[in-house]
Amino acid sequence: MDKALIKDFIAKRVAKELKDGDVVNLGIGLPTLVPNFLSDDVTLVLQSENGIIGTGTVTDENKDPFYVVDAGGRPSMVSPSGAYIDSNVSFGLIRGGHVDATVLGALQVDQHGNLANWIIPGKMVPGMGGAMDLVVGAKKVIVAMEHTAKGSHKILKECQLPLTAVNCVDVIITEMCVMRISESGLVLTEINPEFTIDDVKAATEAEFTVAEDLIEMT
Repeated sequence: MDKALIKDFIAKRVAKELKDGDVVNLGIGLPTLVPNFLSDDVTLVLQSENGIIGTGTVTDENKDPFYVVDAGGRPSMVSPSGAYIDSNVSFGLIRGGHVDATVLGALQVDQHGNLANWIIPGKMVPGMGGAMDLVVGAKKVIVAMEHTAKGSHKILKECQLPLTAVNCVDVIITEMCVMRISESGLVLTEINPEFTIDDVKAATEAEFTVAEDLIEMT
């Protein structure tokens, strides 16, 4: 698949997982593209864990008179129906189960739904941030990522990196396929027609089953 098309392809498929009125937290990077692909009848309430409910899009025409950033450090603002809130209220929303879905990237995911997405040992990072709370507090956890990293497996039998949380992931969406975590393990439910099941197996260390009603990703 053309490398330049991968992020948009994944974000477009993620958008289909979200419903009108959902309160959604989007991680940095690829997940921020998801709103570009929502259907016209779907409006999300975007939440930023540093204290915005109903984040808006910053443009040259609507720049705030003061500098506001979201949890990823990007310039942000509040939509007309939203609000700035303090961290206690923000994390109360998350921990109280009021976030319908969170979309985030991953360094590794395993066949048990465990997630590692915050640190590679030996590398400096600012910290885990709100990811630990989000993946256990959100009703649905969607991992949106490229299937491999420079040819190395990212969907594993067991995560090798420090975990963000255990048994938290509901669905994995990559440029190759959609996999859902069930009680019996990973299930391949959709496949990009540019790839075969054997391609997916070669790019995946984890064991998975193929759904009887496997469909093409669109």
